[in-house]
Amino acid sequence: MCVSRLAQPLTLLLVLAALAGCATSTAQQPRPRGPDPYYMTMYGPIPEEMFPLPATDISKVDPRFLRQQVPYPTHKPPGTIVIDTPNKYLYLVQDGGMALRYGIGVGKAGLEFAGEAHIGRKAVWPRWIPTSDMVAREPERYGPLAGGMDPGPTNPLGPRALYLYQDGRDTLFRIHGTTEAWSIGQAVSSGCIRMFNPDIIDLYNRVPEGTRVVVIQAEPPISAAMPPADAPIGATADGAPLSF
Repeated sequence: MCVSRLAQPLTLLLVLAALAGCATSTAQQPRPRGPDPYYMTMYGPIPEEMFPLPATDISKVDPRFLRQQVPYPTHKPPGTIVIDTPNKYLYLVQDGGMALRYGIGVGKAGLEFAGEAHIGRKAVWPRWIPTSDMVAREPERYGPLAGGMDPGPTNPLGPRALYLYQDGRDTLFRIHGTTEAWSIGQAVSSGCIRMFNPDIIDLYNRVPEGTRVVVIQAEPPISAAMPPADAPIGATADGAPLSF
């Protein structure tokens, strides 16, 4: 009887210790991480717009496509827009070897713009008209819209558009917002450059008409091989190891 009475408290202590260990183990499990609150604010709702914009869903967006300031050594003067089509980035060149980098969606193969242009026109909540080439390629999709679409939440150009001109003529290529946030980082458009709606509003407010736009199709810009100041040695501008 004496042995049995001693064993019972001992057994109870062992059980409690095991449960405590399980509780500690559970508490130490890492919680799933969502988007950084900084970016949640950056891509939050914009209720003051003519057509109020809801928050942009960035929960599945690769963080490298979110707006950020990065090192960008270049001979191009501050204020120049450089579009790096292969890597799906748009850079706004700044002073001191820096740039604002935005993620973009670009044209499908064979529909991309290349070369230099300038912003010949800026528009707030623009009207959209598909080009004759778009109607000819996909008549069932674009034929009913040949007369154009009024501004609004479903308009493919989104809240802002920057119109690219060459030699005083409209190239029919634009930098604009999008109703398809998932397309940023993809090559799916009919040739235009798509941006998250908060990003195109930000860029629109920073650049005047006449801004030079350089579109790179084949070679990445020099910054692709230049690491940021706090990146480990042997890293790219995104902090990833360089491959040789």
